[in-house]
Amino acid sequence: MIREDQEKEPEKALLLGICTNSNDLPMTEESLEELSRLAETFGLETIAAVPCYLRKITPATLIGKGKLEELCALASEYDADLVIFDDEITPYQQRNLEKLFKKPVIDRTELILEVFAKRAQTKEARLQIELAKTRYQLPRLKRLWTHLSRQVAGGGGFTKGEGEKQIELDRRMLRKRISRLQKEIETVRSHRETQRRARIRTGIPTFAIVGYTNAGKSTLLRALTQAEVLVEDKLFTTLDTTTRKFVLPNKQPILLIDTVGFIQKIPHTLVAAFKSTLEEAVHTDVLIHLIDASSPHAEQQGAATMHVLKELGVADQPIITALNKIDQSTDRKSLQKLRISYPQTVQISALERRGFGELMQKMIEVIESLRKTVSLCIPQSHYALVSELMSKGRVISTEYVDNNIMMEVEIPSQLENKIQPFLQL
Repeated sequence: MIREDQEKEPEKALLLGICTNSNDLPMTEESLEELSRLAETFGLETIAAVPCYLRKITPATLIGKGKLEELCALASEYDADLVIFDDEITPYQQRNLEKLFKKPVIDRTELILEVFAKRAQTKEARLQIELAKTRYQLPRLKRLWTHLSRQVAGGGGFTKGEGEKQIELDRRMLRKRISRLQKEIETVRSHRETQRRARIRTGIPTFAIVGYTNAGKSTLLRALTQAEVLVEDKLFTTLDTTTRKFVLPNKQPILLIDTVGFIQKIPHTLVAAFKSTLEEAVHTDVLIHLIDASSPHAEQQGAATMHVLKELGVADQPIITALNKIDQSTDRKSLQKLRISYPQTVQISALERRGFGELMQKMIEVIESLRKTVSLCIPQSHYALVSELMSKGRVISTEYVDNNIMMEVEIPSQLENKIQPFLQL
């Protein structure tokens, strides 16, 4: 495991990326750059990031003997404390590599898990991280535990058989922990589902801000709602969802939800563990997909976010794409490509509050496309329905005629059945 000690000098990490096609070298370098930022977020110092071009993968060690000798010498020369592979390595490869490097060897997945564990705040996030880490540890027990001597059954010095290997006991213990964590997460998820149903009943449209980590999601939420949310130039500042109310210029109240950022090569264990948190994006009316337009990797980051949204089954939901940090963007060609790739696009600067008028107009238009404007004649004896329409819909006009209330109102889909008897054609 990674050691974390704030009082000592930061541990030094050698980062290694695997490339099996020379054309993929730029992508490998980009991925290593992101891995370096992950290491920095955890508190590690990157001493070197080396892309390794391999003609073929060596099953036992991933890297061939000659290249490995070169990398071991490099790790020794730089006095590296640990080696981090950008791609997932098997427990077998991990053990073999540690023997050769003579120092801890981890992969991108383990580093991400450690970063998440460090930054999780709520009970749900901590449970999800513990579950993901436990699942990750299960096949790696031989590395985590050294007390593999066989247990002796019976007492008084009499041996009644070999007993059970300690590793089997440890494996059983981890499986029990996984079962316990799944039950606890299910309890929290049920509570979240109750909150979600209550939110849906209010009829207030919900927008989830999604995007690559560090794209500026929390900055946007803070700029729109003046919410006191942590804004920091580090990966995974937000792990726990934050929900804030906001009123659009047309007086339409909405809920804005900030979600955990996405990255390339996001481990499936994390997608599974954070499913209930990511479901905040699934159960909203509209997604605001934020892209850091100033990043040289904006196109790849946008694609990585869409890939995760497809995994979650929500890529077909209404999406507004906001190209953020437009004040820092200099690549006009990249901007044009993004605008072509994503149809509903606005350009903003969350930090400088630029482009918010256009963004909010898009939000109003999307809500209108999801709702229906109807003319109603409702008897005053049904005033409870009028109150519900006022709270869940957007009233355009109201007029009292005799004992009836004439209304023109924009309604969410869940009210359509209720208003059928009072429709004016």
